Amino acid sequence: MAGQQGKPKFAFFEGKIVPFEDAKISVMTHSFNYGTGVFGGLRAYWNQEEEQLFIFRPQDHFERFIQSAGLMRIHLPYSADELVDTLAELLRAEGYRENCYVRPLAYKSTEMIGVRLHDVDDDFTMFAIPFGAYIANEDGAHVCFSAWRRVDDNAIPARGKIIGAYANSALIKSDAVLAGYDEALVLNQEGHVTEASAANIFVMRKGVAYTPPVQSDVLEGIVRRTIIELLRNDLGMEVIEREIDRTEIYIADEILLCGTGVQVAAITRVEHRPIGSGRMGTVTRQVRDLFFDAVSGRIEKYREWLTPVYMPETVR
Repeated sequence: MAGQQGKPKFAFFEGKIVPFEDAKISVMTHSFNYGTGVFGGLRAYWNQEEEQLFIFRPQDHFERFIQSAGLMRIHLPYSADELVDTLAELLRAEGYRENCYVRPLAYKSTEMIGVRLHDVDDDFTMFAIPFGAYIANEDGAHVCFSAWRRVDDNAIPARGKIIGAYANSALIKSDAVLAGYDEALVLNQEGHVTEASAANIFVMRKGVAYTPPVQSDVLEGIVRRTIIELLRNDLGMEVIEREIDRTEIYIADEILLCGTGVQVAAITRVEHRPIGSGRMGTVTRQVRDLFFDAVSGRIEKYREWLTPVYMPETVR
């Protein structure tokens, strides 16, 4: 992972903000033993001109987080609005004046042995760290097709960010990187393209953008939804959600990956085949520029996506 990571000073843990070193769980914790938890991923972007830190679409992220928790029979005593307020408080405590990544986790917290979801206690924690690029070659990623298949919705639902399911992503990513690639594309059980190890995909062909539908075992990505809006509203492109065959990847004009971690990255080679010109395409570059302007508060009509962290009187 290319992102520069360090330890935060604080975490929200057991109902309050505490020093990060105090946010600890037992090795017997149910979620640690069985993967019975869910997580979220949010980013906050620093706007130097306004000296403001903007959280990107936190309401949407926390609504999905609560839905993921429900899939695992985890009850959270917080609403999405309360989680947004808690995150803003946590980021103010950290005092970040740079881009950062936020990780909320809801998990089965009972110290026990036994595989089940009922009659097990639930808990919630959250922390934030400074974070840069997710993959090193985001201007021109070289990817392969993974030999692993994406988990099926009837096995572990991909639309929920379930901790245990990311063993699938880890197998996919490590095999690709250790083979010399930046990332891998993953097929589902029917042989259709789903996404990368942890990012949604868009394929551009003849002026149309295609992306797998949410029924194709993909995460219902917040950034995916954002890219659809930017392509349609600002670039005037037709966007079609449908199943994508493997060979469509090879003959694409452009391919991009998107997600909270990867943000927007261009795929320029798939195995030994160049995509389009073999360089980042015009559409990918345009939508990436739009995305970063939007998340940083530089496009007025999209500021509704952003929640500022610092109060006006605290901004220097």
